[in-house]
Amino acid sequence: MLSPHELKKLLKRYGVEVEELRGVEKAEFLLGSKKIVVLSPQVVLLKARGQVIYQVIGSDVREESTIPSTSEPGTPISEDDLRFIMEHAGVSREKALEALLKAKGDIARAMLILRGELNE
Repeated sequence: MLSPHELKKLLKRYGVEVEELRGVEKAEFLLGSKKIVVLSPQVVLLKARGQVIYQVIGSDVREESTIPSTSEPGTPISEDDLRFIMEHAGVSREKALEALLKAKGDIARAMLILRGELNE
């Protein structure tokens, strides 16, 4: 096993610069309908051939939804419902989300709203 110093020296020989970013409080990754949050991570920056790589290491990892809840607490809009509306109504993600929010998560009502058969 190489020590961190030896590894850094070896990587430098291959043209890879290594730098640890200090003081990082959290790292967030946005993945469509969810967000992954790493609190108090160790972040290492690797630079090679014009590319930058961030290596994030941490044990306090949380997943959060990025889809807003409906106006009624405890009734979140699921990604599956959102996809269903998008596919069957042929609308964008934003339009589908807007209709589901107006319909308070009710798929049938959202479809009627999108068809113009129900005013909300």
